[in-house]
Amino acid sequence: MIRVGVDFGGTKIEAAALDTDGRFVARVRAPNPGDYDQAIEAVSLLVAEVERRAGVAGASVGVGMPGSISPRTGRLRNANSTWLNGKPFGEDLERALGRPIRLENDANCFALSEATDGAARGAAGVFGAILGTGCGGGVVISGKTVEGANRIGGEWGHTPLPWPSAAERDAHRCWCGRTDCLETWISGSAFRADYAQATGRILDGEVVMAAVRAGDVDAEAAFERYLDRLGRALAVICDILDPDVIVCGGGMSNPPEIYERVAPIIERRVFSDVFATKIVPAEHGDSSGVRGAAWLWPAP
Repeated sequence: MIRVGVDFGGTKIEAAALDTDGRFVARVRAPNPGDYDQAIEAVSLLVAEVERRAGVAGASVGVGMPGSISPRTGRLRNANSTWLNGKPFGEDLERALGRPIRLENDANCFALSEATDGAARGAAGVFGAILGTGCGGGVVISGKTVEGANRIGGEWGHTPLPWPSAAERDAHRCWCGRTDCLETWISGSAFRADYAQATGRILDGEVVMAAVRAGDVDAEAAFERYLDRLGRALAVICDILDPDVIVCGGGMSNPPEIYERVAPIIERRVFSDVFATKIVPAEHGDSSGVRGAAWLWPAP
């Protein structure tokens, strides 16, 4: 059996065909054109091409997307690619592909991938934390994504920073219109912005982390602030979900220092006398989104 997954990202769209064991049979990608009609056509062309390379036709298609589908209107909402909001994304994709599809938030696809055959395989409760250009979260319980009654399960990035200091209150305006969303504090973009605000120097996150390892005082201070905020944010997740595993993805999940230093911060905040949750990096890295989208369809 071949499943096709589509990772509909802000800058690129990827389609991949997976076999029953989760091995890639074919994968293709193209830039996201940033135009709705052109993007629908791009997905259709990519699916056709990946099926051609895999030697199949009419495969199941799952799509990981930003935001979620409103149960009231059936249209996309809450996407940081705001040109998608208000569009009948699912209907238009099904029409273009000529078959039923399954849609899921991209962070939930990430979590499903890692829970199925990645860093959290076999775990009953998994939280996927995406720490990239933005910040997102996905929830998988007993191998299934959790959308919730309002289909916003896992919308961690647009919850407020917990236990804020006076200086952290009303400090940032998020693209969504709210203030102090986690996306403005613990994304990779937020880490770079915090360092720039403190030092006046605009550097890539990897450069800042290299400075941390070289003993730079300003870089270490920025990283300490980042870890404290991330620890606070994950402690609330642990209090509510109590997951067996938290899997991290995105650019800020790459520094190994994250895993060495954030667990004690969570432990100090979590409402428990023990802290057994594992905090691990994603096994499939950037491939988890497209893999999780394919896994939206179970084996027959």
